[in-house]
Amino acid sequence: MISTIENKTRAKPASGNPLPAVLRGQPDRDCPLCPRLLSFRQATRAREPDWFNSPVPSFGDADGRLLIVGLAPGLQGANRTGRPFTGDFAGDLLYATLIEYGFAEGAYEARPDDGLKLIDCRISNAVRCVPPQNKPLPVEISTCRQFLSATLASMRNLTAIVALGRVAHESTLKALNVRGVEAPFAHGAIHQAGTYKLYDSYHCSRYNTNTRVLTPEMFRRVFARVRADLG
Repeated sequence: MISTIENKTRAKPASGNPLPAVLRGQPDRDCPLCPRLLSFRQATRAREPDWFNSPVPSFGDADGRLLIVGLAPGLQGANRTGRPFTGDFAGDLLYATLIEYGFAEGAYEARPDDGLKLIDCRISNAVRCVPPQNKPLPVEISTCRQFLSATLASMRNLTAIVALGRVAHESTLKALNVRGVEAPFAHGAIHQAGTYKLYDSYHCSRYNTNTRVLTPEMFRRVFARVRADLG
């Protein structure tokens, strides 16, 4: 089922000109809202014309009860493939874990056409465009939050959110109008954020796993708890 907000993404005014991204609820291919990200995306598009090189849309079940929020597309991951967490190490751990706990089915082969399907689950990012050095600026996180808010609003059955990392956690709280002091970030923490349960995890990046800040066991425990709570 296509959500109302996703329908608006396809809408055009009577003139035939596309609606501005801010009115549609989702960024388009040439979203101009963050000049630094636009410039970086255009430079990468010129260098790698066969890559996706656009704001990466959410992936999965819009009617699902679980939303996973990451930081931003990786340069050679989602920015290349066009699907969140697809094509880099973070996706290897995330999708294997989702399959293990019944939130995905099929085989993850790091390609958007691998046939992997999410079950009762959707994946998005706090920032939709790849940032230089994987580090979005605060103003970019703030500017892009409207699209996270739109994603949250479109999921009518949403009850659980997993935030991968502090930036995703904080941007999600702001999108939900929850004060940070009421729900401080900590790996494994569970907060009541409005009508939703918010589950915190360190981001499943290669850096975090290589340094053992996050182990596969720690990551699996977060999703084991989500699965137990959702049933």
